[in-house]
Amino acid sequence: MTKRIFQSICLTALGVFFASVLLFMGVLYEHYTGVQRRQLRMQTELAAQGTANEGLGYFDGLDVQYYRITWIDKDGSVLYDSQSNFDGMENHLEREEVKEAVSEGLGESSRYSVTLMERAIYCAKSLPDGTILRLSMAQNTVLTLLLGMLQPICIIFGAALGLSLLMAYRLSKSIVKPLNKLDLDEPMKHEGYDELSPFFERIAIQQRKIRRQENELRQRKSEFEAVTMGMEEGIVLFNKKQIILAVNPAAARILHTDQTCVGKYLLSVNRSIKLQELLGRAGEGRYAEMKIDDGGRSYQFSASPVLSEGLVSGIVFLILDITEKEKSEQMRREFTANVSHELRTPLHTISGYAELLANDLVKPEDIKGFSGRIYEEARRMIRLVEDIMQLSRLDEGAADMNMETVDLFGIAQEVQDRLSKEAREAGVQFVLEGGPVSVYGIPQLLREMIYNLCDNGIKYNRRGGKVSIIVNQDESGAELIVSDNGIGIPKEHQERVFERFYRVDKSHSKEIGGTGLGLSIVKHAAKLNHAAIELHSIPNEGTTVSIYFPKTDKEAAGKEH
Repeated sequence: MTKRIFQSICLTALGVFFASVLLFMGVLYEHYTGVQRRQLRMQTELAAQGTANEGLGYFDGLDVQYYRITWIDKDGSVLYDSQSNFDGMENHLEREEVKEAVSEGLGESSRYSVTLMERAIYCAKSLPDGTILRLSMAQNTVLTLLLGMLQPICIIFGAALGLSLLMAYRLSKSIVKPLNKLDLDEPMKHEGYDELSPFFERIAIQQRKIRRQENELRQRKSEFEAVTMGMEEGIVLFNKKQIILAVNPAAARILHTDQTCVGKYLLSVNRSIKLQELLGRAGEGRYAEMKIDDGGRSYQFSASPVLSEGLVSGIVFLILDITEKEKSEQMRREFTANVSHELRTPLHTISGYAELLANDLVKPEDIKGFSGRIYEEARRMIRLVEDIMQLSRLDEGAADMNMETVDLFGIAQEVQDRLSKEAREAGVQFVLEGGPVSVYGIPQLLREMIYNLCDNGIKYNRRGGKVSIIVNQDESGAELIVSDNGIGIPKEHQERVFERFYRVDKSHSKEIGGTGLGLSIVKHAAKLNHAAIELHSIPNEGTTVSIYFPKTDKEAAGKEH
């Protein structure tokens, strides 16, 4: 703006200067022409008087430097000319100044002289004898006058140009000074010209509007961050140019980036070709989704275009971690297959023995043995169905079971009493250590959890072995430890023993009648009782399962009471 003001002032000053020069030269030329005409008229009067008195002799010895004198006869022929040979000159009777002198006594005119090839002014005077005396002189043109005054004009031009530049610079600075010092936050607090007040008022209105919009955007951003900050699902917002506008922490973690990716293209953050394809489909206005595996986890990316008047104005990425879902689906399929397999085996046995009995293909002395086998397989099926139903209840959260404060040591004593017979028959020593310990949990699940652990300790042991139950308590909570010195669990199987129907030694499990669901029930029961479970096992040395119950507020309140 300063440059434009500076240029405008300079051009205006130069324009005024040249216009002044032209006007001055015009006025000066007119004045100079008038002076020349008056001088020529006076000189003509004097020369006419001398010629009338002395005749042709007047011109003898007359030194005429600036004037041309021509004496014209009545018929128009030239009697005398001070600068040319008058014998061969043309008739001058038709000349304008001559005709005017004949008619009025004095005539004047100006024209380019054909003879001298320059502009000249003429003055003619009629003499008493009827002849005419004419004087002429060369008249300077405007260009000649300008060239004659070129030096002073250049000096004046240089001074005017320098002064114009200085004034233009200072004036342009002073004009834009209020604008340069303008406080955009408080535009009405200015020291400027009254003419700028509407401009400042408009800025103030725009500033208020911008602040209001900024507050709205800031509030919306805060709301968006508050909603998406704690979400496990990833959300990424793109504008119509596919530049990242916002990303929540979950999405940043999945895309291996941070908040610095805002304002960048997805390609600079993640170079996955699949993500680029997904973004391209959404950019065409189509909903698209895709499953992508990364770092051992599975993610489902959904891209939804945001349409405005039929055009894509933005894109929303929703990223779901479906790893656990897929694992659950896989476990469900495995569970279904295992249940079918586990039920098929006893059903086939029962069906086979029953068919033999129905067709009288069994000897009378073998009927008791066949009936006993059918009975054992039926009991195995009942245990399997009961365990499956129990797991289903645990998966649903055991809503029909109530939590209460119970004595963990007392429940362990009940389990010891129930399994003491099995322990004696298996030749396993079964001991309980510790004292009364109160925990807040579901009694039925605690009982079943301890029972399954102790039952496994007896079944997967050897004669002369030992199973121990230890119940103790400290300031932070209670701990239940069930250990044995049995066959142990190989390290590669320890992470999977809590899965449903998972058996380390399938043949041995079937021999002892295990369903493969006991430890899975233990895991679910511990979770519902807010307990942490830890397994430590060494093959041929034994297994130790520790369950830790952290102290709850209700337990602390009960003790204080």
